[in-house]
Amino acid sequence: MTDRVRSAGELVPLAERVQRMQLFRLGVSAAVVLFALLAPDALDAGLGDLAAGVGAYLALSLGCEWWWHRSRGGLVLFGAMLIVDGIFLAWASYLTGGMISPLRYLILLHLIAVSLLASHRTGLKLALWHSLLLFVVFYAQEADLLRPFGQAVEQLPGSNFQQLVGFVAVFWLVAMITGTLSAVNERELRRRRYDLEALARMAVDLEDATDPGAVAQVLLDSVVDAFSFGRSAVLGGQGDELSVMAALGTGRAPTPRHRPVAKSVLHHARESRMTQLVLELDAGNDPWLASLFPSARNLALVPLTAEGRSVGVLVIEHSLRQGSRIERRVVSIVERFTSQAALALRNAWLLEQLQKVASTDGLTGIANRRAFDTVLERELARASRAGTMVSLVLLDIDHFKKFNDAHGHQSGDDVLRAVAASLALECREYDTPARYGGEEFAVVLPNCSPEEAHTAAERLRLAVAGADSPLPVTVSAGIATFPINGKDPVSVVTAADEALYESKRAGRNCVTASSRTTPQPASAPAVHEERRSAPQNR
Repeated sequence: MTDRVRSAGELVPLAERVQRMQLFRLGVSAAVVLFALLAPDALDAGLGDLAAGVGAYLALSLGCEWWWHRSRGGLVLFGAMLIVDGIFLAWASYLTGGMISPLRYLILLHLIAVSLLASHRTGLKLALWHSLLLFVVFYAQEADLLRPFGQAVEQLPGSNFQQLVGFVAVFWLVAMITGTLSAVNERELRRRRYDLEALARMAVDLEDATDPGAVAQVLLDSVVDAFSFGRSAVLGGQGDELSVMAALGTGRAPTPRHRPVAKSVLHHARESRMTQLVLELDAGNDPWLASLFPSARNLALVPLTAEGRSVGVLVIEHSLRQGSRIERRVVSIVERFTSQAALALRNAWLLEQLQKVASTDGLTGIANRRAFDTVLERELARASRAGTMVSLVLLDIDHFKKFNDAHGHQSGDDVLRAVAASLALECREYDTPARYGGEEFAVVLPNCSPEEAHTAAERLRLAVAGADSPLPVTVSAGIATFPINGKDPVSVVTAADEALYESKRAGRNCVTASSRTTPQPASAPAVHEERRSAPQNR
């Protein structure tokens, strides 16, 4: 009788169900005693016998509950007490008039309570148990194994049987109706619980997603897994343009970014901040979206809104029959998913901007000294593991102090920006140009030998000489290579710095490779910092 109690208990704790059933048993016992006190003539047994039976039933019930708590729960005891309930109700009905006893309606209440608190299957099994007990009592009376009680014995045996069958049919009908309604409610509760669990799982996954693309992918995966949608995509952007941040089963966009027109459903979703349900796309107003979802039908566009601003749109295609509409419950839950993901997406963009600001030189737009130190340490560690080389080029603008004195610091800033732009343009995708300090620049060259670094440094020097600068400028460069000229970031930087000074002494506007082959002495960093404090000597 209790095969579904465990699964149902996932919605409401089994301990709470046991407690409510215990209250029901107390109520049943009180009803039996009250009936005996108010209608003693209808009692076909001694009041003492009835009181003894009620006391034994309560003692057994309380004892089972005590044992249930001591053994930390158990379905066996829960089912056993339901069997005892049936026996007690059949006994109470037998002693108070049999088929004409008002207490027989307690059986109906018992069926309803169990169907609601346990499960509809348990209620149906309990209805079978009550039926068996009633038929056993009836045939025991017919066979003179039990003494007939109540007015029903004065009627014809056929009438007794008809009353029994009619009453059994009634409580079976009650059990099925209650069980059906309970199953519907239980299924709805399970579905809502599943939705909330999916939302909670997405929240946990969003904690590990630090970049906007990862946030969009988490949202897409969570929604698709929870509702089994077909084609779907997350379109995001901080301005008026949208780009595909994550997609499943979609086509190829004609352009990486798209600015929706005023009549576009994308524009309407973002402006209204309301979910748009679209039966079929208008390729004239939404050509970009139509290319992503060719021949799409039954689309839902859910806007991603954070802090009053639109940060994107979730587009999903639900695979329902033609002409049907997505459930409002599903739309509501998806909107919860998007609202939570929109905040995470907004935070990821803010974090990305902060990280960019923290690692970018405000004047030149390339990496700053802090980012340079991090990149150099990371690349040397990677090269050490892989057994490869990393070269460092330090560049210093020649006579920059005189240039500032002659033309002003504003022109000097223009020169710094022009030099940085020319360096960034000449670097490979995985190289890192950085402003090292003042008029000094550095370029980290992974997987670069001394010969390749010398060629790259010459290319950088010529690029600076041809840069679009207010006045012609030149740079001196020094090269050091890990692990030949240094074993750690400090020694590599020191070796490149010494080579840079060799270029200065050689007349400037040239490239010199380091000749160091020994690690940096412990006192060298202090000397290096003293040189940094006097750029005017260059």
